[in-house]
Amino acid sequence: MRIAIIGSGLSGLAAAERLVSGGHEVELFDKARGPGGRMSTRRVDIEGKPVGFDHGAQYFTARNPAFRKIVAGWEAENTVQPWPAAGTDAWVGSPAMNTPVKKLASNHQINWSTRITGLARTENRWQLQCPEDSLQTWFDAVVIAIPAEQAADLLAPWHAEFAGLARSTPSAPCWTVMIAFDRSLETEQVTFRDDPVLGWAARNSDKPGRAETESWVLQASPAWSADHLEDETADVTARLVKRFEELSGTSLPRPVFQTAHRWRFARSGGTEFTGLYDPRLRLGVCGDWLIGPRVECAWLSGNALGEMVIAEDFRISAGSDAFR
Repeated sequence: MRIAIIGSGLSGLAAAERLVSGGHEVELFDKARGPGGRMSTRRVDIEGKPVGFDHGAQYFTARNPAFRKIVAGWEAENTVQPWPAAGTDAWVGSPAMNTPVKKLASNHQINWSTRITGLARTENRWQLQCPEDSLQTWFDAVVIAIPAEQAADLLAPWHAEFAGLARSTPSAPCWTVMIAFDRSLETEQVTFRDDPVLGWAARNSDKPGRAETESWVLQASPAWSADHLEDETADVTARLVKRFEELSGTSLPRPVFQTAHRWRFARSGGTEFTGLYDPRLRLGVCGDWLIGPRVECAWLSGNALGEMVIAEDFRISAGSDAFR
């Protein structure tokens, strides 16, 4: 089959990898300008030096045997490395968090800066709709690999049950501050966790392969982010930096760069499903929101959805052969 995948984060790419290995042809569509999703890295120039901030997922773990095998391959390719500061089983992309996603994305045809706003169906084939116009290409199947809230809107006209599940599994938001200083902080602590205001703070420059410039990523807790979701960026930045200074117990050096990013759909929920697929419509759904808020869950869901499509296609083919 020719399959469209909406969303090229880790879940969509995992689905693409499995579907291609099963003999299908895939094409991906993403509203972003480049790969990463919630494993994105923000790159900036600070005083003539390139500095990256992992402003989405900070690290990931690999507990499932299938995903551990994938991570072992990434390690062999030097696209990930352990980061003991976050835990004995913590991994990060190297030299940036989005490196393994970029590697996977290079294997596929991806239409960047393409926001899909709807689906059309004629004679058992799908067509994708953009704000400007419908895309002219037709597909045999569609996989939706985006956050639950966005997936619900695309699913609603076609599958009420899938859409209802997505709407009942909301994501938690996250305000993230990226800040760099002119010298190192006077603390040996690399991470701060579980504060009611600042849920996570990490010395980004401590991760393997990063620039030496003293850089930190500060992420507000889900509850604080929800309470301040519509606040001005400058106010959010000031309040989180102040809280960071209080937690660090030291006066912060002079900032040479700071900015904030608001993730509306940061921490996913979870359901009893790994992936969703309707073989009658040839409509599938995957994403970490189906399993839980971890990078590994995104890969597991995408891979599982690919398995579902391949198994159903094989069942239909085997049934046809037996009938003939």
